Amino acid sequence: MLKTTKFQLQQPRNAMVSSFTFRLHYGSSPNGLKEALKSNFPKEEFVSKLLKRKWALRSPDTKINQITISKDGLQLGGENLWNLSFLNNPQPSLGDHVTGKYRQEPSFYVVRDDLLHPLVNGNKARKLDALLPLLEDSSVTDVVTCGGCQSAHAAAVAVSCAERGLKSHLLLRGEQPATLTGYNLISTLYGNVRYVPRSLYARREEMLLKHAGLVAGNDGLVFSLADLEASLSSNGCSEHSSHVNALTKSSKKVVVVNEGAGDAAALLGVLRLVEYLSRDHLFGKEQPLEIIIDAGTGTTAIGLGIGAVCLGLPWEVTAVMLADTIDGYQKKEESLISEFRKCFTLHLGEQALSGLEPGLVQWAERSSPRKFGNILKGEVEICQKIAQETGILVDPVYTLAAWELATQLGQEGNAKVVMLHTGGTLGMFGLAQRYKSYFEMLTDESCS
Repeated sequence: MLKTTKFQLQQPRNAMVSSFTFRLHYGSSPNGLKEALKSNFPKEEFVSKLLKRKWALRSPDTKINQITISKDGLQLGGENLWNLSFLNNPQPSLGDHVTGKYRQEPSFYVVRDDLLHPLVNGNKARKLDALLPLLEDSSVTDVVTCGGCQSAHAAAVAVSCAERGLKSHLLLRGEQPATLTGYNLISTLYGNVRYVPRSLYARREEMLLKHAGLVAGNDGLVFSLADLEASLSSNGCSEHSSHVNALTKSSKKVVVVNEGAGDAAALLGVLRLVEYLSRDHLFGKEQPLEIIIDAGTGTTAIGLGIGAVCLGLPWEVTAVMLADTIDGYQKKEESLISEFRKCFTLHLGEQALSGLEPGLVQWAERSSPRKFGNILKGEVEICQKIAQETGILVDPVYTLAAWELATQLGQEGNAKVVMLHTGGTLGMFGLAQRYKSYFEMLTDESCS
């Protein structure tokens, strides 16, 4: 099933004009979400079992803003961001006010996970929420992971490990930049960085295991997050517990974390967020919502979809694809759901997870052609416009894509729209170094 919607983005003067067409793919199971909602899930009881564990974040709380959209009466024409104005309400009325009983202007909500940590992106903090206690409880000494040169994931792992006395080893794709900045600088300051040729990085799994072996040395052991999760009987699988317990005598205990923390255990922190947002004083459990997020690896979007199904929520999750093809994201969804079921079925029972099938996420294509990581002329100025009108900073690689779609759906008014702001502030520093001419236009504009 394929659904296509259009959103025009008119760039400022002297800028390249781009048209954004969001094509929504419902995956291999078009009615997967509706079928899952009809299943006999134990809902709150089921989720309560999953969430009864240690967490890195003291609470799942996050700020929620409401963005009101209004048309600029001085400009007539297409529905584009330059013809719209945004007004931020940092303390909106939620609860009953979200149920549709009250008439509202076109708007959407923004979940401000970008404010969770000064150096760690919101979605990274959520994915590490359950992972970090696993590392600590298993007496892990070293963590090996990978990412791009400006990887927010690598920086998040480096900072979070350093805060807990763990050593992080970061394999970054490509060459060391002439000037360290943004996430690359943070990774270098907090972790142990090694740059890897792209040819080797293409074989990520092999690369990670080989480097983890070097870190472990002759006396240490290397294991996966699945081993850690399996060792905790309160969380399910126990077949690997003896293997992990044997690590207590090892001098080094090295764990491998996949790129983007694309592991089943990482989904639990996102599920915790969904449970929080569905509380009665926030969005509740009855109101249909359109959840919008930008997708790198797609892990957070899949976690949101799983959370909505586990709680029986009438929420649809739409992820704007930025780093992979539709086939890649659907395979990732299938793989993570399978891994999630494998880890938690023994503890919770097959019936509790019977509704989790691929097709929980709508994958939206962005039609403007670009290689991942590239930005188009004029997009930095749009980020500036949004920041000046709302006090919310989005970046042109990731969160601007989610803002565009949230703006479009917020005007249609078919359902309440909620954008998860994943962060990306530090990424702007790397972009400013790479796209100097685009950022110089900000100064030119302000002086004109």
